[in-house]
Amino acid sequence: MRSRPPRSMVLPRIVVTGPSVLEQLPAVIAELDLPERGLIVCDSNTLKIAGRQVNEYLEIGGHQMKKVVVEGANSQELLRVEDALDGMDFLVGVGGGRPIDLAKQAGFNKNIPFVSIPTAASHDGFGSARSSIRQAGRKTSMQAIPPIAVVADTTIISRAPSRLLAAGVGDIVSNQTAVLDWRLDGQKADYSEYAAALSEMAAQLVEDGIEKVASGTEEGVRLVVKALISSGVAMSIAGTSRPASGGEHKFSHWLDANSDNPALHGEQCGLGSIVTMYLHGGDWEKIRDTLKIVNAPINSKGLGMDDGMVLSAFINSKEIRPQRTTILDKTEPKAIEEAALATGVIG
Repeated sequence: MRSRPPRSMVLPRIVVTGPSVLEQLPAVIAELDLPERGLIVCDSNTLKIAGRQVNEYLEIGGHQMKKVVVEGANSQELLRVEDALDGMDFLVGVGGGRPIDLAKQAGFNKNIPFVSIPTAASHDGFGSARSSIRQAGRKTSMQAIPPIAVVADTTIISRAPSRLLAAGVGDIVSNQTAVLDWRLDGQKADYSEYAAALSEMAAQLVEDGIEKVASGTEEGVRLVVKALISSGVAMSIAGTSRPASGGEHKFSHWLDANSDNPALHGEQCGLGSIVTMYLHGGDWEKIRDTLKIVNAPINSKGLGMDDGMVLSAFINSKEIRPQRTTILDKTEPKAIEEAALATGVIG
């Protein structure tokens, strides 16, 4: 067995989760000893949900704050955020996905620390080292660094539409098939037992507590938030997204690139993991039933797509990151179709 090269791990220094923890933001910034001037990145919706509060708290704390309100997460908006960083010392991303992706990537490009404030728990991006930026009309996964801090106010997140939380469940449960795919490449893909165990544990905790999650209570929301943060940490430990991204994610990325109306990222990944778990010979019914409890999609109709589009995504997922081996890459199209039919994902 070949030895693995040394690698540093970049992790969030502070993680605060719970009800009304947004009020602790000035104390978090002070503990991090961040300089005075900061840029808040939000969209028009998250500005109302939490952006104005963030601005008020930080200005009371003695920080000179600016805001940039973005539309989407694309290369043009990324340039807008980077231009607004002139004279700024830190960024605060406020949102469910796009503002955080832009703040994360801009901070990485400009070497400026970034604080993540999620307003929804729809995927693990708010604590991870990767951002999703649309370039030339296609979503592109870009390398960045994790936030220096995560402040996840579960009071705010609990108010988000239930569909977003269900998508977060889909993203988390798909960790199980991502890890199975990672094991296919083993040492070739720098497989890490520790990162894999953390990723699988996050998924298991959500599955075991899915009734709490479905209830919509703060306790259930906090469970998903912590699991999503753990997923991001697992990726940072591994130095790759593989603990939380396998064939089910390639399936999702293909849909993003080829469907006129893709579903939410976590919805697509959750559904994708039903089929990939079947192909791995695992307990695909448990994944399906977990998703069903929170009303997440479990078939093509639930995604709002026809069977042909979904089947094409499974079969052609090998076009996405072809260097990343998954069960979908190793399975013949006919067997993939049979798995999709057997699980009820199509048909």
